[in-house]
Parts: sequence; structure tokens; C-alpha cells
Amino acid sequence: MNVIFIIGIFISVFQFVLLANKKSKSLPDKILAVWMLVIGIHLTSYYLSLLGYWVKYPHLVGITAPFPLLYGPMLYLYTLYSLKNTQNLQKRDYIHFAPFILAYLYLFRFFFFYTAEQKRLVDSGEMDDFKTFSIAMVIAFMISGISYSILAYGLLNKYKHLINNNFSYTENINLNWLKYCIWGTGLIFITVVVIVVPRDLMGFQYRFNADLIFYAMFIIAILTLGYFGIRHQNLFTDNIVLEEEVQSKSEYQKSGLKENDAMEKHRALVKLMKDEKPYLQSKLTLHGLATLLETSPNHLSQIINQYEKQNFNDFVNSYRIQEFIARASTNDQYSLLAHALDSGFNSKSTFNSVFKKQKGCTPSQFIAKLKK
Repeated sequence: MNVIFIIGIFISVFQFVLLANKKSKSLPDKILAVWMLVIGIHLTSYYLSLLGYWVKYPHLVGITAPFPLLYGPMLYLYTLYSLKNTQNLQKRDYIHFAPFILAYLYLFRFFFFYTAEQKRLVDSGEMDDFKTFSIAMVIAFMISGISYSILAYGLLNKYKHLINNNFSYTENINLNWLKYCIWGTGLIFITVVVIVVPRDLMGFQYRFNADLIFYAMFIIAILTLGYFGIRHQNLFTDNIVLEEEVQSKSEYQKSGLKENDAMEKHRALVKLMKDEKPYLQSKLTLHGLATLLETSPNHLSQIINQYEKQNFNDFVNSYRIQEFIARASTNDQYSLLAHALDSGFNSKSTFNSVFKKQKGCTPSQFIAKLKK
């Protein structure tokens, strides 16, 4: 077990150094760097307690007790700013650290007014001065961890929706790595609940050090989060303001686009798609198509949703599918993949996925039926 803790401490500190020395650091890089440092310090503190150093040096007792209250906020802020083109925290973001600060303020008298012997007695349970506080900390940590995992996952789902409404491609904007990181972190918090509630709140005694289970899981999560976090830092390389879909009549009215103007723009959009075929651009965006149509991205999103009953991604890909069918059914000289790439798709996997979603079968099956 000593080896696991040493590895965890080394990995977290090493990843902190890598991120801290990275050129052109993004805000998510900075958040992740701080998070790795916090984890490294926390793991070191717990490892020293396992080795008995808190008995030798009682002033170390409780020095990192509030640190778990940082994990939920760090996960949430890391997710939030991995999905936004922002380089500075907002003032309201600091409120997430209030429980952490309040915990240290409550422990102020313990750190500065308790003797070494009193701290040792508190740590061994012979003094119950902070028993209620310890229980409150455990409950706060569990609520914080699970709540922030849910909030982070909600953010992820929201931005998946925005991606489909702003981009005609999904390559290099894959959010699965972030989803798995959130799931993994959430699983750790759930494990903490399953282990800690029976032990600390119900008095159940395990025959082994149950803390080692979620600490081992945590060390695995450090490696995973650090690896993907360093590799995936800027999801959106273009400075594009992501537009939401406009879905209700009241929202249509608020957008400022009159119905007659919307109908005219829709006709112009259909003509543009048929005549100029902008969908052949493999990285066409809502912003780019709106520029060609000489309208705002917000109005274009409204028009597509109102008249085509689709998001931007599905709308553009429907034209690409039609283009592919026209090419593949009349020209056997090139492969189906070549026709797909010429029709505006970026990859074979995306093409197959989109085709099956829209046509209910594979491209080869569809073309074979056409030629019978």
C-alpha cells in the first residue's frame, strides 16, 4: 500500500509541475494544476498519518481536514471552463470555496490554541471536542462531491446540445473523456458514501482500513484525469459564441426576427444549400453559414429549428447524406468513403454513424438497394 501512496503523490506533484510550466496555459490547465497540487498535499498528509507521524508531530493533525471540500468545486469549475472560451474566473466562482474557508476558520482555535498533547488526544478520539464538527465535515464532503458531480454532468449535457447546434462536425470536439472523468470522480464520492456512512454515522467497524479503498480509486482517477486533462485543454479553438436553439413561439418573438423575414430567410437558406453547397466544407459552423446567408447565428439557429425541425448538425449532415447518395449511386469509380469525404464528412466513423441515424441502415446496404 505504501507504494500506491508514493505513486499517487509522485503523479499528482509531477502533473502539477508539468501544468505549471506549460506554455500558454489555459484556465482549465491552471485549475487542474491547483487541483493536482491540492491532491498531492492531501495524499502526503494522509500517508504521513498512516506512518505514525501525526503521533510524533501532533501539530500536523487536521492540517488538511478541509481539503476534500475542494474536490467537488474543482471538478465543477474544471468542467465549466473546459467548455468555455474564458481565461479568468468570475467573482461568483469563489463562492464555491466558502465551505472550505469556513472549515479552516472553525479549526483556527484547534490549530493555534490547542497544545500538542490535546491535538494528539483529539486525533486518537480520547477528546471529543470536534466530534460533531468531524461528522458535519463528512456529511458536507459527501453532499458536496455528489452534488458537484451532478452539476458538472449537467453542464456537459448542455454543451453537447450546443455543439450539435453550432458545429456540423464533432471530430476533435469529443467530450467523452470529460464524461468519463466526471463519472469516475462521481463513483469515488459514491464509494465514500457507501463506506463512510456505516462507519462514521452508524458505528459499523470494518476489519480493515476502508479508507484505502477510495484512496486507491482516487489515485487511479488522478492518473486518468491528469492524462486527459493535459491532452485536451481547448475544446473550441475558434472564438465562437455558442448559440442555443430557439424552440418556443415566445422565444421566436423575443429574438426580433419577424415571421415574414424568417420565411424569406428560410427560402434563401434552402437556395444557398442547393446552389452553393456550403455543406461540402467539412468544418462548416453555424457562424460560417450565417455569414454566407448574411444573418446572425441566433436567427439562423431559429430558422433551422423552426422550419427544418432539426439542430444545425443534423440539418447540414442531411444535405451531406443526399450529396453522398447522388455521388455513390451514379459513380462506381471511387469508394464509398471517398464519396463521403467529398460530400463534406471528416471521417468514416462519423459518416457511418450519421448515415445509419438518418437512413436506418449502413451506406453499403442503402446503395446496394438503390442499384437493384
